[in-house]
Amino acid sequence: MKKSRAGLAILFLFCLMMVFVVVALMVSPLYDSDGEAGGLGNMFGFGKKIGVIKIEGTVASSDETLKQLRRFGKRSSVKAIVLRINSPGGAVAPAQEIYREIRKTGKKKPIVASMETVGASAAYYIASAADEIVCSDGTITGSIGVIMFLADLQELIRHIGVNVNVIKAGKYKDIGSSVRPLTDEERKILETFAEEIHEQFIKDVTKGRKGKIDEAKLRTIADGRFFTGAKAKEMGLVDTIGNFYDAVKIAGKRAGITDEMELVYPKKRWDGYLDLFLESVTNAFTGIADQSRLIHRTPTIR
Repeated sequence: MKKSRAGLAILFLFCLMMVFVVVALMVSPLYDSDGEAGGLGNMFGFGKKIGVIKIEGTVASSDETLKQLRRFGKRSSVKAIVLRINSPGGAVAPAQEIYREIRKTGKKKPIVASMETVGASAAYYIASAADEIVCSDGTITGSIGVIMFLADLQELIRHIGVNVNVIKAGKYKDIGSSVRPLTDEERKILETFAEEIHEQFIKDVTKGRKGKIDEAKLRTIADGRFFTGAKAKEMGLVDTIGNFYDAVKIAGKRAGITDEMELVYPKKRWDGYLDLFLESVTNAFTGIADQSRLIHRTPTIR
């Protein structure tokens, strides 16, 4: 009799634990602390979510933005993406990497750029890859150009009495050196380099803004000038004057969402062991479902 009661108690505790796990799996991934879509919601495509990716400050690296684009791109519960941009520009290569990832991700779901105070130069390069660009009347944008700064420290070095010895293999290895003047030949090389990057910038903006501004018109304003959002709209550099929530509404409309939308932001790190456990269990269920061909997942971009 005692053994029977003990067995029932163990069975009851086991069932209680399983109920807790199931409830945690259903609730926690759908409503995690930082609002990121995940777990079962992602697995079955529950919800009507808009992913928000922030691009702020000088664009110096593309790594984090690329990861966020890929994560939102493969989540079936995220129906569209809004890029919240507030940047004066930055390095060329990271902007080009992000531009291309937006173009690839945009083949699967709508992407709308929302520019805040400033979205110029490399930041506009990035925004031009989106399906639509939204900004305020006073947003600073444009500045389609390339610039290089080369410090000339010769007088300072001479003044403090420092000698600089340069040992090189390759005629142009010290091109742009701050301890000697540029030669005419070197200046021409650097100008050609800048012009090549500028041409890439114009070509990519032309592709991203196809049907909204033609290349000939773009070339007349792609001289490094910046514009207000209102003026940029007149010229075809942006599509809509509005705020962040207007951009969200546009993204939702493009994704076919007509009612209330949930905004989700990238989760940068685990909040605790429970999150890690829940995600592991969810991934296991997802793998089983995939093998059984019960669930279709959006292909991962590689």
